[in-house]
Amino acid sequence: MKKIGLIVLAASFLGGAVAIGAYKLLERPSDSFTLADRQKTMFASNVSGVSSAGAPDFVQAAAVVSPAVVHIKTTYQGKSSRGGGGMEDMFEQFFGFGGGGRVQRQPQAASGSGVILTSDGYIVTNNHVVDKADKIEVILSNRRKATAKVIGKDPNTDLALIKVEVDGLPFVKMGNSDNVQVGEWVLAVGFPLDLQTTVTAGIVSAKARNIGILNRDNGMMTEEEYDEYRRTGKQPSRTNNSIESFIQTDAAINPGNSGGALVNAAGELVGINAAIASQSGRNEGYGFAIPVNLAKKILEDFKKYGSVKRGYIGVTFTALDADVAEELKIKDNSGLYVRDVLPGGAAAAAGIKEGDIIKKVEGVAIYDSPDLQERIGRMSPGDKVALTVLKADGSTKNINVTLKGESSVTLAAKKESEKSTGASISKLGASFAPATAAQKTKYGVKNGVVVTNVVPGQMFDYWGVKKGLIITKVNGSEVNSAADIEKALPTSRDGRTTIAGVSDEGAFTFSFNGN
Repeated sequence: MKKIGLIVLAASFLGGAVAIGAYKLLERPSDSFTLADRQKTMFASNVSGVSSAGAPDFVQAAAVVSPAVVHIKTTYQGKSSRGGGGMEDMFEQFFGFGGGGRVQRQPQAASGSGVILTSDGYIVTNNHVVDKADKIEVILSNRRKATAKVIGKDPNTDLALIKVEVDGLPFVKMGNSDNVQVGEWVLAVGFPLDLQTTVTAGIVSAKARNIGILNRDNGMMTEEEYDEYRRTGKQPSRTNNSIESFIQTDAAINPGNSGGALVNAAGELVGINAAIASQSGRNEGYGFAIPVNLAKKILEDFKKYGSVKRGYIGVTFTALDADVAEELKIKDNSGLYVRDVLPGGAAAAAGIKEGDIIKKVEGVAIYDSPDLQERIGRMSPGDKVALTVLKADGSTKNINVTLKGESSVTLAAKKESEKSTGASISKLGASFAPATAAQKTKYGVKNGVVVTNVVPGQMFDYWGVKKGLIITKVNGSEVNSAADIEKALPTSRDGRTTIAGVSDEGAFTFSFNGN
């Protein structure tokens, strides 16, 4: 009897210790947890064993996810904007602006969707749903309304993290988008066309899609930018650091679904619905979602810093296929062909050169830009990424690249820009940069400088010299830099300056009086 009493007493002490330990764990400040950790700690719902390979039954998944998808309503002050045309026409219903150069007022009110990630009110949505909004109102599944504040937003991934000061909310478990397979069943949950919670089903029809919708160079111009563009003919200066690696689905997605959930048959969040490809502005079978594995990193940065801390390799590249390989006169037709390496960037420090071909990232073969960009998009400055690179001499090397932050990349680009322009700008009304190895190969020349800008009304503009032309000789002297051009200009003996070069239309030569 005494023995039993001692065992019971010991068990009581042990149980008490465990309970106190658990209490202390939950007592830690909520900000010390990552979003993923907090999901592991607090997530209570589980959808059991629904496989897309068997007979699909989405009842449980829809029941778990729907209460955690919210309706977001935004109000604006009605500022003018101008559409850039092209791809934007397909997405104007999603993004709230028109294409074709039309003037359109931003709506006084707009709406989208969002997904609750934690019980204390962190919500993921699209940047374009909340960007520039004066007020963000969240309508919860119980019809309760709450005003949200923006924690962080990023136009380059079209993601935003907002928060409402409400506790005890249902939330969706984040899954693993790397495990999503083409042909797998998925559900899209949101508030399309101002309807109440709507669930649609379809399959994953493709992965790693780049549709150009986030390219800010083709995006909206403000009224001020448009006036400047009409006056000078110069596009607004914007850096395109967009990352597109969408999950494509044929689950019905319509305007209002933006920021809503794309979940697998187990009710796990695998993507954030972002866009549709449509001529009519309504679902035509092509919807696109941001992979949740990319979103995890971005959202954690929002929570910690309020903005994205992005790592950069420091290269520009072209995805290879048979046509590009033929144009570049190379045999390989897969991978990413390095066109430029930023001086002082991460790739330059690791020994990557122009003309190299990136074949793998972290051991996984890459075929298009999203394959690399999404992987890098999940990383931070200081992180190391393993690349397999085919060198110009035919050798294959495994190279570890330590990513650099945006400030170092910007500084390196500024230094290179300053280095590659010279006094010849004032004489010819243009600026220049050394031609890359890829550009020389493309045009079959051994030397040259690229015209990077032409000043309206100045010498080159008068003679019809266009941006992008490659100048190979000035007054018979080969040139490889702005300094070479400046040096060659006074060498004319007959008072005429002769410039030779090459463009997409072939070789050219022109002369003019003066130097």
